[in-house]
Amino acid sequence: MSDVRVAVTRLPHGTGLPLPAYATTQAAGLDLLAAVGEPVTLQPLGRALIPTGLSIALPAGYEAQVRPRSGLALKQGITVLNAPGTIDADYRGEVGVILVNLSDRPVTLQRGDRIAQLLLARVERLAWDEVAELPATARGSGGFGSTGIDMGIIAAKSS
Repeated sequence: MSDVRVAVTRLPHGTGLPLPAYATTQAAGLDLLAAVGEPVTLQPLGRALIPTGLSIALPAGYEAQVRPRSGLALKQGITVLNAPGTIDADYRGEVGVILVNLSDRPVTLQRGDRIAQLLLARVERLAWDEVAELPATARGSGGFGSTGIDMGIIAAKSS
């Protein structure tokens, strides 16, 4: 593995919190921390944008992905609502994490709590090649459940 240099600015409300760090030498993601001034309580099915107190400048050709922490999801029912969230290389605002409480009880987040993971990923740009017909495959246009898994899809009704 090689390190990719990423510029980071600590915002005033992030002062005193450590920069995100890898928990182990083989960890894929860095732990993002809650840079809240006061505790934030998420009610069941409640959601909130939690600040991290950081802004970053990713190099061109990379994105940062914000992903849930498995322990937080299992133990407290808290997950990242738009997982994975994408931070584009040209974004310079604060890194925020949209959390949702999927448990049946309120969960309170404190300043410095580990709330999500941040992963760095290379990005390939797509270039469309419009054609009259796509190449054939054995699967063809078979969608949900066509490879042996019954997804139990219910068609949406229009009103």
